Amino acid sequence: MPPPASTISPSSSLTFSTAATPLSCYSSTIFTIMLPLRVARATARTAMRAAARPYSSRSSLSQQAPQAWTPVPFITETIGGGWRTSDIFSKLLQERIICLNGEVNDTLSASIVAQLLFLESDAPAKPITLYINSPGGSVTAGLAIYDTMTYIHSPVHTVCVGQAASMGSLLLCGGEKGHRYCLPHSSVMIHQPSGGYFGQASDIAIHATEILRVRKSLNEIYRRHLTRRKEGTVSGEWTLEEIELMMERDKFLSAGEALEMGIVDEILDRRGKPEEETKSS
Repeated sequence: MPPPASTISPSSSLTFSTAATPLSCYSSTIFTIMLPLRVARATARTAMRAAARPYSSRSSLSQQAPQAWTPVPFITETIGGGWRTSDIFSKLLQERIICLNGEVNDTLSASIVAQLLFLESDAPAKPITLYINSPGGSVTAGLAIYDTMTYIHSPVHTVCVGQAASMGSLLLCGGEKGHRYCLPHSSVMIHQPSGGYFGQASDIAIHATEILRVRKSLNEIYRRHLTRRKEGTVSGEWTLEEIELMMERDKFLSAGEALEMGIVDEILDRRGKPEEETKSS
């Protein structure tokens, strides 16, 4: 049965068949109705996503920069008369080196955790070097990496290149004591976690309590790993009250200040020559 006459004008060319109908055959009235519906649905989806932001060590109001394509170098090796090509990060993984670059999120966290577990299964006693250049990110994703670092048998040495902000600074600080490094012009930033939520008053109160619990947990992790370095005195621990006071606002540290505070143990100026390393060993 054809549609009611009120929906089809006498001059319309609508046809009913099993073949695909050209888009131009439909009345413009349909587009007039559907377009506002699509806009309303898109607006609703955006609002729903914004209402459930996870706790993050970055500002909940910050805008993410467009993700550009990053060229990854490949290395070709000749093996047994044949050849094998692998990307640079896989080659570094063979040397027990892991690179943490960019925002800490669930995808990056899963990759770092998998690499840590693989290297531990390969050689539990050998150290792993984690290079960090990160502006921070998700607290839960960062804690997954931190817990894995402390869980595995292999000691994890950390090196800051560029910046280690927010969750990046916690991962830098959480490395093996005595083997936490940064390069001369790298920077470190610490602050309290942030998050956003809106809804019923009772739900907001629940999330506020949770974010306060997360803040206390992060401060305790810093207190566990920070060492106070003062000339002529033995390194002592920071009190929880001192750490809470520092975390109230964004606190930026140079490489020297991070060393003085005890986030890192040494500033690496230049890698030693092979013969010097051989003599020292």
